Amino acid sequence: MRDRLLPRRIVMALVGMAIAGFAIGFFKRAFFGVDPFQCFCNGLNQVIPIGFGTLYMLINAVLLLIDFFLDRHYIGISTFINLFLVGYAAEFSEKTLATLFGELAMPGRILFLIIGIVVSCIAAALYYTADLGVSTYDAIPLHIADRKPKLFGKILPFRVIRIISDLICVGIGLLLGFMPGIGTVITALFMGPLITFFRKTISDPLLAGKPQ
Repeated sequence: MRDRLLPRRIVMALVGMAIAGFAIGFFKRAFFGVDPFQCFCNGLNQVIPIGFGTLYMLINAVLLLIDFFLDRHYIGISTFINLFLVGYAAEFSEKTLATLFGELAMPGRILFLIIGIVVSCIAAALYYTADLGVSTYDAIPLHIADRKPKLFGKILPFRVIRIISDLICVGIGLLLGFMPGIGTVITALFMGPLITFFRKTISDPLLAGKPQ
């Protein structure tokens, strides 16, 4: 059966991924730390001095190969939008903000952190509601959780697996010379509830607004 909402879902995925990239620029210019996966990417960028957009695409291409071998269930249009768009949007956003605002005082850094958090949560709400696949990084803990791994005889829920994968990313980024910060902690603790809020108030009503 033809999905009459598919065009709207694709637009939501595109917009969500694009503004997710712009949110990374705000995080980086705030200098309070970035989310765990970005810690990993920026750590690699310390030792691989190429453009962030290109490096981000290469990292996600490797993760995409891993996803193909594990399970293709979570791969969709959004996965490829993330692969080719987010890194370059982040690179453009960071350079533009640096040119327009230069080095920020503490109030400006706090404002940029708040903007980064809010925009990234709205972005996630949009592409989660679009339901056209997840990022290559998000797919890996989902794959692992589906296989119901155990620790001390107890099945590990997805949230525990995600925390472990996030800690690994932060640890690798730290070893490579990129310091996490309070922004990293905030994203880990508060983005889930905020994404849920924006799904209920923005993205779900936006998708439902089109006549069936």
